[in-house]
Amino acid sequence: MDIQHPDLHPLFADHLATLKAHADKALLRAGYDHLVIAAGQVRYHFLDDRDYPFSVNPHFKHWLPVTRAPGSWIVYTPGKKPKLIYLQPHDYWHVVPEAPAGYWVEHFDIAIIREAKDALAHLPRDPARCAIVGEANAALDGFAPNNPAGVIDYLHWHRSYKTAYELAMLRVASKIGARAHRAAEAAFRAGASEFDIHVAYMAAARQSDHDLPYGNIIALNEHSAILHYTDRQHAPPAHRHAFLIDAGASFHGYASDITRTYAAAHAGEFQALVDAVDAAQQGFCAKVRDGQSYPELHVHAHHVLAGILKDHGFIRMSAEGAVESGLSSVFFPHGLGHPIGLQVHDVAGFQASDSGGTIPRPPGHPYLRMTRVLEPGMVVTIEPGLYFIDLLLAELKDKPAAKDVDWAKVDAFRQYGGIRIEDDVVCTDGAPENLTRDAFAAL
Repeated sequence: MDIQHPDLHPLFADHLATLKAHADKALLRAGYDHLVIAAGQVRYHFLDDRDYPFSVNPHFKHWLPVTRAPGSWIVYTPGKKPKLIYLQPHDYWHVVPEAPAGYWVEHFDIAIIREAKDALAHLPRDPARCAIVGEANAALDGFAPNNPAGVIDYLHWHRSYKTAYELAMLRVASKIGARAHRAAEAAFRAGASEFDIHVAYMAAARQSDHDLPYGNIIALNEHSAILHYTDRQHAPPAHRHAFLIDAGASFHGYASDITRTYAAAHAGEFQALVDAVDAAQQGFCAKVRDGQSYPELHVHAHHVLAGILKDHGFIRMSAEGAVESGLSSVFFPHGLGHPIGLQVHDVAGFQASDSGGTIPRPPGHPYLRMTRVLEPGMVVTIEPGLYFIDLLLAELKDKPAAKDVDWAKVDAFRQYGGIRIEDDVVCTDGAPENLTRDAFAAL
């Protein structure tokens, strides 16, 4: 998709109109006159002048596709055109942010400043009348973020429902991610190391570590049993058994989050297990429908995965018994997925209403990242997995359920580490839209 495609002009106009309407309501309810959003400031290493990669405030990039303009601000006053206060310093040490351009600029009054402190002349005069959203380090003299809960809760709640513009951004992020995943798989098949697979991924995505929405998980063999493995060994292993890649891409501030697991050519029994998890995962994706309780879908996934463990000879007890006893959680210890959008783990996954509140996780599932009922416009990941994690298996051996485990088979599969399959899925008024599968199919 070409970002200059004319269809983006009406999509963005409608998106901005939606954000304005939400801001109007949030400000009215909380008693403020202005919504002010700080892009954020660069942070530095302790006792050093080296800066960390800049990460923009997600509220800022919700309003416009600008992710590399630290020191900038957005000011919105109901009934008025939003204002962008854009820091474009005179600087020969660093790359200066480009002048604002593109399909979105006509919707903003733009003030260019050369120093961060110059923003004060363009900000509302009375900070007490402002809902100021941002990190503490964005504060200027007498003007500091206050992040009022009433405003934040309302805005976060409505971020759950993606506009047509946002879905267009997410589709592009998925296409970039899928293309890079194909390159990573090819590198694995060619015998590359974890580090070299990572490099192949970045080259295909045309994104650096700092551009990617999160640190790539590139895990060969038993490293796949470490859920957030990021060490990336430089030397290839002596034997290749399996490859798990959890990696996404960014597009105009929006993220994709994709996971695939591949078996080596000789690992037929493990491939059969991968195929079973993949089929189950597609079944879970098909249930991303209006009115579906996400925690109930998570528990359903436990039953299906426990059935796979039984069918493949890892456990002897029933699927129901495996879930009730907690045995299934040894092999599937994380949540089914999470909201995704401006952030990989997007906001409001537990929120009870637009006024805040929390919907608790179901007992026994402490790592689930969403407890809401699905509605049209929500985008979630679906990422079931089965793993052979030494620490959890060692703890299991001291429990009564251990007698129902075929330990010889489990031990034989430790060399593969684990399996995870993850897609990004849109809940619609009808059948779900699987952004990830569609992206792979289009390659």
